[in-house]
Amino acid sequence: MVILKKVTVIALMLLGLGIYAQENRDLDNYRYTDKRGVNVFEAPKSTETSFKGLKVRFGGASTLQFQGIDHENSDLAGIELQPIGSNFNLATANLDIDVALYDGVRMHLRTFLSSRHHHETYVKGGYFQIDKLDFVKEGFMEDFMKYATLKVGHMENNYGDAHFRRSDNAQAMHNPFVGNLIMDSYTTEVGAELLVQKNGFIGMLGVTNGKLNQSVDKTSEDGSSGGASFLAKLGYDKQINTDLRVRITGSMYNTGYVPNSYLYAGDRGGSRYYGVMIADAATADNFRSGRYNPNLKNKISAIMFNPFIKYKGLEFFGTIETASGKATAELENRTANQFAGELIYRFGKEENLYIGGRYNSVDSEEMTGEDVTIKRSQLVAGWFLTKNILMKMEYVNQKYEGFATTSTLNQGKFNGVILEAAISF
Repeated sequence: MVILKKVTVIALMLLGLGIYAQENRDLDNYRYTDKRGVNVFEAPKSTETSFKGLKVRFGGASTLQFQGIDHENSDLAGIELQPIGSNFNLATANLDIDVALYDGVRMHLRTFLSSRHHHETYVKGGYFQIDKLDFVKEGFMEDFMKYATLKVGHMENNYGDAHFRRSDNAQAMHNPFVGNLIMDSYTTEVGAELLVQKNGFIGMLGVTNGKLNQSVDKTSEDGSSGGASFLAKLGYDKQINTDLRVRITGSMYNTGYVPNSYLYAGDRGGSRYYGVMIADAATADNFRSGRYNPNLKNKISAIMFNPFIKYKGLEFFGTIETASGKATAELENRTANQFAGELIYRFGKEENLYIGGRYNSVDSEEMTGEDVTIKRSQLVAGWFLTKNILMKMEYVNQKYEGFATTSTLNQGKFNGVILEAAISF
């Protein structure tokens, strides 16, 4: 706790100095963490430059929820859920450091100061983003780099579009809802991604080492220290006219073997639905409560399609996802499918108010053989008080079907209201 307090004090001092010293905090080819980043996916690409020397941008985020949720299950096997009531959740906080190192070269680093899973401050990940190769030679490959962006680091991988709209611990400004998807496809791995954006067309190829927790231990089937994961994305994103924007992408994530795949278990920030469907709060590692991990532990192939349409203030975002794979001990692959559709209407001055709903369902085969289904409905209302402050109120209703009578989730359900205040700068 003493170390955490010291780190927090230092971070706050750095943030204060950064804010005081920076008259212009804008960076080139940067997705803003405030309201300006809403409905932005990959970082924008421009050949214009504002670089005048090394520039450090300190930023951060903080969220707090008041939760009023009830839960229940069948209790057929005598598995009683822990009692939960209405109260505040743990306040979460992020620290972001973005540095313009050279013309067209930027570094990003995100640290979780407070999160549901970890008591200590720890680094989520970071990367270099390269939009120009002038550090090699002025004008080097400039015709190609007009459209290309290279990212290298231990970073959040660009699989699908849903991860651009999710809450990342305290960074909740871009998520119109409070909770993320049931099958929350998100992980941070060491690798590189090459993104090309031209005339609305999007193409990305990436490769990683398939590991969230880095290690040189030889734990793979062939005696190596692990396998590799491959990513790809293809899509189209165009502002058709002043009223209509259309985007559709298809993404793929594939790994032949990894010691432990975290694609659906990688969010150390944890679920927003605290304590739900947990039998024993004292012993359970419950930071993923309310989510579902199909546990395709060692081999996985996943595909996601995401349509996005915005007409004036009305927007639709969809997720169609299928993932197949297995643990090494299993003989055959299992499959999990996810569907989500959300409809948001933004209105008011500069669309600072919104209302909306989301339906999310998952069908999966458990390792024990059961075919299970999880269904979630969410209703939400939000208000951007300023571009840096967002208030949300969400009603959530989630049901579990097909789980074994010995499972905590047998005939389970939870529902209730969550209020969230989010700040990002």
